[in-house]
Amino acid sequence: MVTQRAAVAVVFIVNGALYGSWAARVPALAAQVHAEPAGLGLALLGPSIAMIVTAPLAARACAAWGARTVLGAALGGACLVLPLLGLTGSALTLGVALAGLGGLMGTVDVAMNVAAVAVVRRLDRPLMPFFHAGFSAGGLLGSLGAAVAAALTLLPAEHFCVVSAAGLVTLLLTVRALPGERPAPEMRSATGGGYRQVVLRGRLWLLAAVALCAAVAEGTCAEWSALFLVRERAVAEAAAAAAYSVFCVTMALTRLVGERIETRFGPYRVLAGSGLVAALGLITAAAVPAGPVAYAGLALAGAGLAFCFPTAMALAGDAGRREDGGGGERELGFVTTVAYAGFLGGPPMIGGIATLTSLTVSIGLVGVLTALITPAALALRGGRSGTQAPHAARELQDAGRGAETGRPERRP
Repeated sequence: MVTQRAAVAVVFIVNGALYGSWAARVPALAAQVHAEPAGLGLALLGPSIAMIVTAPLAARACAAWGARTVLGAALGGACLVLPLLGLTGSALTLGVALAGLGGLMGTVDVAMNVAAVAVVRRLDRPLMPFFHAGFSAGGLLGSLGAAVAAALTLLPAEHFCVVSAAGLVTLLLTVRALPGERPAPEMRSATGGGYRQVVLRGRLWLLAAVALCAAVAEGTCAEWSALFLVRERAVAEAAAAAAYSVFCVTMALTRLVGERIETRFGPYRVLAGSGLVAALGLITAAAVPAGPVAYAGLALAGAGLAFCFPTAMALAGDAGRREDGGGGERELGFVTTVAYAGFLGGPPMIGGIATLTSLTVSIGLVGVLTALITPAALALRGGRSGTQAPHAARELQDAGRGAETGRPERRP
């Protein structure tokens, strides 16, 4: 029988595979619709706008109907829409198709994080990096499949049909095991106030800033790394499609040890260090004009960004926790909405700057932006005012018992 933890991990994998599949085929899609960087950047506005619109709606839907119902509908819809990308013939129609896909995948993002927070609370362990490792692993599978499809000269439509079928079968096998029962009516309004109260909380804005910078950096690596290697580093398309795979491998491996690292150093120190590492990787990839160095920089960026988004999501969910153990949907929806502004502003920013200068300059500027994660994390640590993630509170309790008994604190 599939456990809730396994089912949530599978959803993260499928969502990552869908994203990695189309993101790694951006060069082929650009050629299909005859788009230059500026036009392609405008087409990529479609999913970003749709994500921003649907994220708060998805949060309310999860609070009303439960994450399981929302995940089943949205992820199934995303699998059905994906093949439409291969049928587009202009930047405009590509943008429209991406908007539909982005709206559905944005809904999946919110709902799967709500489900993951439910499992984290039930098991009382910092498992968010583990779940997001599933998204990275899915992105790896999707980008590797895209590299194979490009090497076999498969059309995007043919490639995306295979990915869609595999995603639908996997979803059918796991959807019943997902957490997210429909909340009781009296609990739907007991989630830390309305959306207005959520927006007025400064701590959530800091978490949103972390997620925003991470989203811009991740989106840059996913959607522009292949084109960057093809046009700026003279790498073949099949090899360039694997660039996102390098990014995903290091991110996934780092996230797999995330529970131990976060337990050892705490979420705030991890966030501060991660921002510096990611910035170093992106700036290195842009500064050194060599293909192998660009791959190494993307790998370093993947390791640095591994903790940023999942840790921000975990802290946002904890900020809205109810006494019954539920809640946090609105907080997650708010932070996710602001983060998607990174996907909204990132593509045109990269395309516009690349048109005026080059993709190399664009990648370097994103590295500078990513460095802002560090001061935001330090501000979060200084202003936590007693707000702690469940596993952090457990650590303090263990330390207190150790002081009383004379035995050292134990760590898992």
